[in-house]
Amino acid sequence: MLFSCARRHNGRPRWWAALPQLPQRVGAFGLLLACSLCLLLLAVSHRLVTSATLERTPFLAIGRTIQSWSSAELEAWGSPNHSLNMESVIGQQRLLIAGEMSGYRYPAGRYNVSAKSLSDLVPELGGQPLRSIIVTTWRSGSTFLGDVLHAHPANFYHYEPLLHYDIVQVRGEPLARGAVDTLRSLMHCNYTGLKEYLDYGPDHSWLFTHNTRLWDACERRPDLCWKPQFLNPFCRLFPFQSMKVVRLRLRLMEELLADPSLNIRVALLVRDPRGTLQSRKHRDWCPGRPDCIDPSRLCTDLVADYSAAIKLSKTYPDRFRAIRYEDLSVEPHKKVKELFDFYGLDFHPAVQEFLDTHTKVDVGGVSSTYRNSKSAPFHWRQDLSHAEVRTIQKACRPAMKMWGYLPALNSSHQKEFNPLGNYTLV
Repeated sequence: MLFSCARRHNGRPRWWAALPQLPQRVGAFGLLLACSLCLLLLAVSHRLVTSATLERTPFLAIGRTIQSWSSAELEAWGSPNHSLNMESVIGQQRLLIAGEMSGYRYPAGRYNVSAKSLSDLVPELGGQPLRSIIVTTWRSGSTFLGDVLHAHPANFYHYEPLLHYDIVQVRGEPLARGAVDTLRSLMHCNYTGLKEYLDYGPDHSWLFTHNTRLWDACERRPDLCWKPQFLNPFCRLFPFQSMKVVRLRLRLMEELLADPSLNIRVALLVRDPRGTLQSRKHRDWCPGRPDCIDPSRLCTDLVADYSAAIKLSKTYPDRFRAIRYEDLSVEPHKKVKELFDFYGLDFHPAVQEFLDTHTKVDVGGVSSTYRNSKSAPFHWRQDLSHAEVRTIQKACRPAMKMWGYLPALNSSHQKEFNPLGNYTLV
């Protein structure tokens, strides 16, 4: 193994010479560690060299990667406890991002996005990231769509940033100001001052676990995970920022859409209220919570979101879009490709692989994103009694008409009909 590494060293890449020189007298563990690092670097180098479209400058500009690590930090990186200091954890992530972005197709003017290189998108380097937001409500397909966005390379995922508000819909004051400010701060990678949000996290780790790139770092240094002095610079490494919001109604997003410093793109994700309420029945946090279990509240929100969607589609035609969960599920590749074009994102092979592996079989529990996508949205036809469906349809008639959902006429009709009609935002 050592001999192989040494032979490959003769064909070293240009930046190899910048690596810190190890002392001549080093133990077997140190040599093994150095050779392992060699192989890691060669693998990354191979990806960079063989990619015809890779820009070398962003890889070098993305920061102080291995070149700046001390030999002590290299040894710590190979140790079982991964006891790196904060700057080394951040340095590792710079290298991982550079690897993920190898060969990436930058918009370069497509989708009204001018970015041509990584430095155009990385906040740490003065760039503006592409910020993609999903607005919806509980059990409307956002976990699946949020994970689709997170399958994109070098994405930082703000998962349900209002989780600490509990099972409540924010429709106005007194909650709206604090909620909107929290979203703005997170999109700017500014965790300073978000005490309530960060205090909630350690006992509710799923606030961060869905952000797999962050959680990998948290597992190496748990003591840093909830501290702004780590989260601020770590977040600012990422060229893509995604967020799913299930507790804030669409009307309140207009303030963020109007903020030129954010330049966000917002997709409203809508689901048939019969499917949403059927899915909520399986969640132990929903019963007894009026904002979750009451059909009238859900469908009042759908009506309000429809009105807001009409306004936003006219005011921000390039930065607002509405999509139904059922349409996404029936044609996942087509609809995700259209949505990624809207967000200005590449329909990357990693995203296509995620769709291939997550849309064909049912695996896992009620929160799993492995679903037969063509049947998942329509389980309510078998799982709800017709009496339950009639109750929902009575409360939701205006909302269903606006969003193009057809009523079930009787129990036999319910089990076999196609509930999808047409809708327009006019």
